[in-house]
Amino acid sequence: MQQSPQIFEDFDTLSIDLRRYFALLVHWAWLIILAVVLSGAAAYFVSSQMTPVYQASTTVLINQAPSTRASDYASLLTSERLTQTYSQLLTKRPVLQGVVEALQRDYGVTIAVEDLDGAIDVKPVQDTQLIEINVRHTNPVLAAQIANELVAVFSQTIQDTQTARYAETKNSLQQQLEDLGQRIEADSLALQSLDASPEAQAERNRLETQLNQNRQLYASLLQTFEQVRLAEAESISNVIQAEPATVPERPISPKVMQNTVLAAVVGGMLAVGVIFLVEALDDTVKSPDDVTRSTGLPVLGVVAEHTTGSGELITITQPRSPVAEAFRSLRTNIQFASVDHPLQTIIVTSALPSEGKSTVAANLAIALAQSGKSVVLLEADLRRPSVHRYLKVPNRLGLSAMFVQPQVYLDGNLQGTRVPNLRVLTSGDLPPNPSELLGSERMYTIMRQVKEQADMLVLDTPPVMAVTDAVVLAPRVDGVLLVVKPGNTKHSALQTAIEQLNRVGANVLGVVFNGVQLKGYRYRYYSSSYYYYGYHEYYGQDGGKKKKRRSRTVKKEAAPSNRQR
Repeated sequence: MQQSPQIFEDFDTLSIDLRRYFALLVHWAWLIILAVVLSGAAAYFVSSQMTPVYQASTTVLINQAPSTRASDYASLLTSERLTQTYSQLLTKRPVLQGVVEALQRDYGVTIAVEDLDGAIDVKPVQDTQLIEINVRHTNPVLAAQIANELVAVFSQTIQDTQTARYAETKNSLQQQLEDLGQRIEADSLALQSLDASPEAQAERNRLETQLNQNRQLYASLLQTFEQVRLAEAESISNVIQAEPATVPERPISPKVMQNTVLAAVVGGMLAVGVIFLVEALDDTVKSPDDVTRSTGLPVLGVVAEHTTGSGELITITQPRSPVAEAFRSLRTNIQFASVDHPLQTIIVTSALPSEGKSTVAANLAIALAQSGKSVVLLEADLRRPSVHRYLKVPNRLGLSAMFVQPQVYLDGNLQGTRVPNLRVLTSGDLPPNPSELLGSERMYTIMRQVKEQADMLVLDTPPVMAVTDAVVLAPRVDGVLLVVKPGNTKHSALQTAIEQLNRVGANVLGVVFNGVQLKGYRYRYYSSSYYYYGYHEYYGQDGGKKKKRRSRTVKKEAAPSNRQR
């Protein structure tokens, strides 16, 4: 009973994998169907262009010699060997040459012996004395003629071969019989020519005695000749055509439909194999479960791919949208991520560029401010800052200017926004040494003063794998939030980024999935889809936003926001 939880866990994992593979096949169904159609069409076209081949069949019975027939095992073995021997002799060149001559003589058809090689298939029928002969040819009439002539020629060849053993004896006996017959006839004529004189009586007696002796010898030779003929008949095995070959009506190849179906199946299987191979070789993060299994970090939020106005934030323009609700869920999960030690400073970063960390940081800061907290969004990306553009604030003064001031003054640098409770400290002019500035004591002093004036401090930093800015800041904050974009972030890069953060003692809170395509196959099985409850009610089945009577209508503009940095 102690293994039951493990069994259930393994079963759940298997069920999730099966659903994932099924969703993968559904997603790439168009490619599989295309491969099936193209393979089937190619096979159909090629098969239709091939010359049809017809097959004529005949069956031969090996009539074993009576003298060799018996019911013991040796006789049965002899019969099987005889059938096997005849099967081999049927395709030998002398027999095929005889078939060529017979076709020329009987039908006026000229064909080469080489054309018959490979066109004749001889197969003994197991446990019988039957031999099945199949002849393939592009001409159905000629195929039947070849099959029938092959049996006739082979039967005559076997007959001639076996009778040759008794031919010399029969010829010798027949010659002796002819000689004796001539002597008997001569003696008979000589007797008829003798008169009744006493002088002729002695000659008559001699001729009668000689005639009787020759007649007895003739009878003895005739009996011997008949015995030889009987022995010949009992020792000869005959080849009988049990079923003549008829002209085939349909070709045996090409099998157009069979080839088409097989090619379509093979094409579909190859497409499935390629899909699974590409999926296996793809090192990018595909689902929240992949992150949990590979890193052990929790997924604190899943943000769907969305579009807003140019440079606008969805938590401002569409606060009631499911995507804005996802950021509020992320806010709640962060609050529960460290109950014993409340979080006041959070770094939002990513492993690689172009994963939407800046938009996540800005929308998270807005969601925190909408909960009533005093929030400061610090633009710590001193290389490619973008937060000030999202919040529509000037970037003349900012963080970089505070490093050269004799004293740290926040007045004039902290700027208010159109979101209540949210202020922003922009990057300012880009310095030549961002990593040294962010790792300095002056940066720690600035962060300490900001925390004194706000409940939450959210820092947007460069990607971990690109530069070391986020790594030098990570030990000085309460938690680090990693932004991951499915299909873009690689497992190796994510694990390396986590290792670098852990090496400096950073508190990695978890992962935020950003830019998720909810209609993608990887998220049809994901159990956290409750983050987007009401997605279709808000956006419609086709992804276009619906207008509700009790909801604020927002003018749509086609420009991506979470595809930014």
